[in-house]
Amino acid sequence: MTLYLAPLYEDVKPLLIAIDCIIFGVQDAKMKLLIFKREVEPLAGSWSLLGSFVNFEESVDEAAERILFELTGLEDIYMEQLHCFGAVNRDPGGRVVSIAYWSLIRVDQSHLEFNVRTHESKWISIDAIPELVLDHREMVEMAISNLRERARFKPIGFELLPQEFTMVQLLKVYEAIFDHPIDNRNFRKKLLKSGLLIPLTKKDKSTSKKGSFLYKFNQETYSKLSREGYSFGF
Repeated sequence: MTLYLAPLYEDVKPLLIAIDCIIFGVQDAKMKLLIFKREVEPLAGSWSLLGSFVNFEESVDEAAERILFELTGLEDIYMEQLHCFGAVNRDPGGRVVSIAYWSLIRVDQSHLEFNVRTHESKWISIDAIPELVLDHREMVEMAISNLRERARFKPIGFELLPQEFTMVQLLKVYEAIFDHPIDNRNFRKKLLKSGLLIPLTKKDKSTSKKGSFLYKFNQETYSKLSREGYSFGF
């Protein structure tokens, strides 16, 4: 598509706008980052975040949603805009400004497992991230800090769980996010007091004969606390 500039802007040089997606999940009680082998020059073959350019006819938010859908096949993914990275020489391929987004998805979702096969990709623990291209490591570090700050006051950890889960699974998600042990008794008390959990009568017996009671989250309370905030104190 030919870029059109209004007469008032005809002396301004255009630049490229990119989207970089920082995708987090929890696997084996560890916070993981999804990374990819870069497929285009410059720096083809290096580990990278998933990214692409904003199309002329779409907003930056729409571009971020499109890129995530093209990778995962999932819609309505939890996603937040992180920061605009615009250093003049950040990309040797040209004058590129990148708007970074971070998102939370369940590692075990079947659509995700299917779609990532079209890319050379892997989940990596956030304490073992290899060298990444450009300023992508800076993006990841900023996103981790932002994620932890959000998780202190909003129930975003539930985005990393199946619809039904045990208290232990929930605890492990938050321990993965904050990267430290959390007292089980205080955690249970805090979550039950919040009104976020709806106890179910059935149990998960995948890890023991006795089993553990399952919960699901209260969507109404979740929406309310997402808007208003709640000090989880983890």
